[in-house]
Amino acid sequence: MLLTRGVGLATRTLRRLGSTLAFVEGQGGNITVASLAGLTAASQIGNTISVLVAGSNANSIASQLPKDVVSKVFIAEDPFFDHNAAELITPLVSQVFRDHNFTHFVTPASTVGKNILPRLAAVLDRQPISEITAVKDASTFVRPIYAGNALQTVQTTEPQVLVSVRGTSFEPVKLEGSAAPPVESVTLKEVPGSIAEFVNEQLLTSDKPDLGSATRVVSGGRGLKSKENFDSLLNPLADKLGAAIGASRAAVDLGFVDNSLQVGQTGKVVAPELYIAVGLSGAIQHLAGMKDSKTIVAINKDEDAPIFSVADIGLVGDIFEVVPELTEKL
Repeated sequence: MLLTRGVGLATRTLRRLGSTLAFVEGQGGNITVASLAGLTAASQIGNTISVLVAGSNANSIASQLPKDVVSKVFIAEDPFFDHNAAELITPLVSQVFRDHNFTHFVTPASTVGKNILPRLAAVLDRQPISEITAVKDASTFVRPIYAGNALQTVQTTEPQVLVSVRGTSFEPVKLEGSAAPPVESVTLKEVPGSIAEFVNEQLLTSDKPDLGSATRVVSGGRGLKSKENFDSLLNPLADKLGAAIGASRAAVDLGFVDNSLQVGQTGKVVAPELYIAVGLSGAIQHLAGMKDSKTIVAINKDEDAPIFSVADIGLVGDIFEVVPELTEKL
C-alpha cells in the first residue's frame, strides 16, 4: 500500500511540475527520423518540451523544429560537439538539465542516445529506462525484454526520469506548418579534460535509402554464402524496389557487408512497410530487430527456418534461382 501510494504521489507531482528536455540529433543538416519519433514520445508524457541541439548545424536544426510541439530550443553551436562523442555531449546535457530543473530527459535509442543515457544517469544518480515503446503516463512506460518476446511496464518513483525511445514504435513529428520556437544559446561551463579526442571517422557511403528510416528493406543472411553473391543478388533487387540493404549478424561477421547494416538485437531495429529476408534463418536476435515490419517476405530453401514463423509471405526455394527471377519480374 505504501509503495502504491508513493507511486501515485510521484506521478501527480511529475504531471503538475514536469518539464521535458529532449536531445535531438542532426544528420546532414536535417533532424534524424529517430529524433522526431523521440519528440512524439516526449509529447505523450504531457510536459512542456524543450530541445537541446549541439554542433555546427545547431541553428539550422533548431529552425526546423515546430513551435506547436517544442516550446524552446537550447543550441550549442560549436564544432566541438560535431561528432556527438558521449564524453563531450553528456556534460552539456547534464548542465542544461540541472540549470533549468527539468524532470524528464528523452533521447532516441540511437547509437548516440544509447551512449549518452547511461552516462547521464550515472552523473545524476538516477535509474534510466531504455528503449521505451509506449508511454502510459509521466512515470509509466512500456519497454521490450527478452529480445522483444515480452513487454514490460515500468513505473518509476524517481523525481527525474531519463528515457530512451525506440524510434520504430512512435510516428515521427511532422515538421510542416509551424513557426520555429525561440532559441537560447548555451556554452559548456566546464570543458572536460582530455578523456576523449576525435581522431577520424570512416563513413559508409551508399546511394540506397538509410536503413533506419527506409520504408523497404532487403536483408540477407548466411545462406548467400559470399560477399559476391550478397552484392550480385541483393543489390539489383534493392535497386528495383528502392529499398535499403540490411543483413543478419552472421552475414556481417562473415564480411558480406559493413556492420552498420546489421539488423537485430545488437544492430538496428527497423519497422519498414516491406521487409524481404533472403537466406536468413531467423535467429531470435535478428527477429528482435525486424519483427514489427508491416509485411515480411521470407525466401529460404529450408521450410523449417524460424523466419517463416513471422513471415506474412513465405517462399521455399533456392535463393540463387528465386531472387534473380523475382528481380527480373519486378
